[in-house]
Amino acid sequence: MIRVIDSVDVICEHKADGTIIPLKFRLLNEDGEYDKYKISGYRQISAPGAYTTPDGIMASSHTYIFECFVVVLNTKRYVRLYYEANWGKWKLAM
Repeated sequence: MIRVIDSVDVICEHKADGTIIPLKFRLLNEDGEYDKYKISGYRQISAPGAYTTPDGIMASSHTYIFECFVVVLNTKRYVRLYYEANWGKWKLAM
């Protein structure tokens, strides 16, 4: 089952050529504290137009999609970050 979080804090690098590189993100846990995750590697996926991703998120040509690897408790995990440029909002699917 895929879990989607609609509001994620992300630290990223905006390069002069307009590309975005996600570096870290954080999530609010059940205790009301933030868990922080460093992105070990990523791959950007292009959105060819409006479509629904396998995560159930509507993507368009204005959506940046990143497949990211993070280390959680010494285990490498795969997550997807979505950045909607029109709204400046990040989503996370895991």
